[in-house]
Amino acid sequence: MSLASGILYQEILDTPRNFAILIDPDKVEVNEVHRLVKNLPSITTHLLVGGSTVERGKCEAVVKSLKTFTKIPIILFPGDYTQVTPEAQAILFLSLVSGENPEYLIGQQIKSAKAIKGSKLEVISTAYLLIDGGKETAVQRVSKTKPMSQLDINKIVSTCLASELAGKKMIYLEAGSGALFSVKPEIIKAVKKEVSIPIIVGGGLRTESQIEMCYEAGANMVVVGTAFEEQMKNMVDVTSRSVTNLANS
Repeated sequence: MSLASGILYQEILDTPRNFAILIDPDKVEVNEVHRLVKNLPSITTHLLVGGSTVERGKCEAVVKSLKTFTKIPIILFPGDYTQVTPEAQAILFLSLVSGENPEYLIGQQIKSAKAIKGSKLEVISTAYLLIDGGKETAVQRVSKTKPMSQLDINKIVSTCLASELAGKKMIYLEAGSGALFSVKPEIIKAVKKEVSIPIIVGGGLRTESQIEMCYEAGANMVVVGTAFEEQMKNMVDVTSRSVTNLANS
């Protein structure tokens, strides 16, 4: 185990525009991983692996398969302690700070602590904020918490600042899988102004312009999940071509 001063964390700090694809092991079969990797946007810098509800062992199987087809760094984005696997390079050690359920603020972390300590995973302590994306998400259902209103920017900013002061190394602003709308640029800008740690933004991002606005507002990493899943099913909301154009912006 290494804490957030590790190599991968430093690379994220040093790269102005990190781009991650979120892979939900519950939505991909191991024998489909090769095709998935082949269709990754060329600007993909990281792969996040995890989901709200994943069959035990499936996360590790998908990570192992990914490693045989790509050298892109794999970071765990675990929905619960059963998704922790030493096969990945790093883990976002998430605390759901937007809700009031202690199980996802510290409970799941307690359950995973010994397994993580016994691994070689780079640990990146991350404050996870669920922001209202216009529809109920799996995170809401599983965590039994409500998202923060996009209108309450002051509370969002204060929560992020408190998280940094408490020692978190990253902020993750999440509108939720399949969100109807993404986190507003005004929120990202406001958070960026007050914190000095990297900001990840995900949920509801389907177009090049949405992704670009996140970067311009101050996001250090943008995460696309549902749109890529739909692309893989030939239901294209965002294409590899349009995403790749961001590399030259």
